[in-house]
Amino acid sequence: EVQLVESGGGLVQPGGSLRLSCAASGITISSYGISWVRQAPGKGLEWVSRINRNSGTTSYADSVKGQFTISRDNAKGTLYPQMNSLKPEDTAVYYCSIPSSGRRGQGTQVTVSS
Repeated sequence: EVQLVESGGGLVQPGGSLRLSCAASGITISSYGISWVRQAPGKGLEWVSRINRNSGTTSYADSVKGQFTISRDNAKGTLYPQMNSLKPEDTAVYYCSIPSSGRRGQGTQVTVSS
């Protein structure tokens, strides 16, 4: 069974950083394109970033470009989105997902507030 488990969220002050994790089981992580999406309070899902299968090339939404980076540890089957210079508008539940299968984790809450 494919499972995606996000962790690493929490409360951080504006300008701070967080590193999230997405641990995947039941799949070879490098064989799938994996996306990060977020949902801010009262808003719909917003695509944030993607790491492509095999090559590991990445892409980012304009709203986070230069601020977020995503990496992958194939041996651990884990993705690591690094979020820097966080702003209150980055407050959201962050999810990793496998678009080709419709799978999505349970999410991790990120709150940016002073």
